[in-house]
Amino acid sequence: MSTVLTVVGLIVVFVIIVALVLYIGPGRGRGKAGLRRRFGPEYERTLARHDGNTAEAEHELKERVARHGGLRLAPLAAEERERYTARWAGLQERFVESPREAVAQADRLVAELAAARGYPAADGPQAYDEQLDALSVHHAHRLDGYRRLHAVAHPEEPEEGAGGESGADTEELREAMVGARGLFEQLIAARPGGGGRAGRAAGRAGRGEAMSVRPKGSGV
Repeated sequence: MSTVLTVVGLIVVFVIIVALVLYIGPGRGRGKAGLRRRFGPEYERTLARHDGNTAEAEHELKERVARHGGLRLAPLAAEERERYTARWAGLQERFVESPREAVAQADRLVAELAAARGYPAADGPQAYDEQLDALSVHHAHRLDGYRRLHAVAHPEEPEEGAGGESGADTEELREAMVGARGLFEQLIAARPGGGGRAGRAAGRAGRGEAMSVRPKGSGV
């Protein structure tokens, strides 16, 4: 009987050890990989800002998720979607004659659309940063374009890693518009939903709908 109990005891200990290894070891790996996957280039940007300190960078990103992960997108009526799309298309046409003015208005349009979908309003430098933090939780892979657009539209507000934008030439302005278009399209296409599903819903909607915001001849 004692031998049987010993064997059973060893089996129980073995099972517990395996369970702990699976829960603690790979669990942590999945957590870090999950943050990298969710935030993409934003993960590396945050890591660089913290001088490579992974713990501090991931703490900041987790705080963003805690603050904004439960965001529920506000719906856009069909006529609102059409109006925003028409305004963007008009700015792309305007770019041909007035690139700087078009870029400045495009920056305001993206900020306005984000606020309309339920993200914090970007009505000042600090509010803009908060809007970026919220967008990064759901649209991290499209955020760099919006950052660049804002940088060239507001050279008086130099952003880390985006210096020298006051002298942006027409090609750089065009690239800023093109880069920001991805986020604009996701915000237009995203369906109302809960939490971290917002970005994935945007991608599915974007693939499933034929929406053009690229007028011929604009180059953007």
